[in-house]
Amino acid sequence: MAVLSGRRNPAWVRALLSQWWAAPLMRLALVSAYLIGGVNKALHFDSAIAEQAHFGLHPPALWAALAIVVEVGGSLCIVLRRFVWIGAGGLGMLTAVAMLVANDFWNQTGTARFIELNSFFEHMGLIAALVLATMLCDAQPASCNSRA
Repeated sequence: MAVLSGRRNPAWVRALLSQWWAAPLMRLALVSAYLIGGVNKALHFDSAIAEQAHFGLHPPALWAALAIVVEVGGSLCIVLRRFVWIGAGGLGMLTAVAMLVANDFWNQTGTARFIELNSFFEHMGLIAALVLATMLCDAQPASCNSRA
């Protein structure tokens, strides 16, 4: 009955989550879009600049460079468990800016509104996951290598 109490996960879930590879794999999965996006922007910097200009962010080269630094640097902070709060905070802020600039469902109608609304709240969920990663690091300091 302890499984149904809401206080603990079922034994099979705990066993799965306690595997040595589970936490590193989930950290990598959490930041995979950022890591791939940052590397892709770095390899195709002209396209990254054009993307920032498309969304009205000026100067676009500065915004593209900042996006690369935050996406790659923040991802590495989380994957390597160093300064998780900085990495997750940076990625969360970047995502919030992107949500407000690129997912402006309030300016859309019809199918476009539907798509942007869904994307907006998917990104909000991603920000929540980054906050949870930071909270987990704080709640279990042994899971993070940095005390800073």
